[in-house]
Amino acid sequence: MANSQRYTREIPHRYRLEAQKFPSGFVSLSRRYCDPISGKKEFEKINLKGTGKILTYTIIHVTSDQFKLLTPYAVAIIETDEGARVTAMITDTKFEDLKIGARVEFVFRKIMEEGASGIINYGYKAKVVE
Repeated sequence: MANSQRYTREIPHRYRLEAQKFPSGFVSLSRRYCDPISGKKEFEKINLKGTGKILTYTIIHVTSDQFKLLTPYAVAIIETDEGARVTAMITDTKFEDLKIGARVEFVFRKIMEEGASGIINYGYKAKVVE
């Protein structure tokens, strides 16, 4: 059984929080081909510490079939301590504990099952630590 091409391509940042840091200081967790600030293609690979803060969040009540067993669930835009901005599902946290500025840490969790064969995709989610 093989993983999808997209999933395989995203493994470094899903499993190791492997990001790119560009000379301008811009940090991106997802793969970019050039610095959005300077346009240069040079970067260094860095591993994020896995901590950050919530910039904004929402509670999802209506979702696709892939996530229907999880509803309702929270999704947040998180700024990592290194400056990367990441969208992540929130886990192991009560909705009442969600707030803008809350400290979070990334944890390794099941994200979804893919397709009829049920390939399990794992990756990062975030939980509030304050």
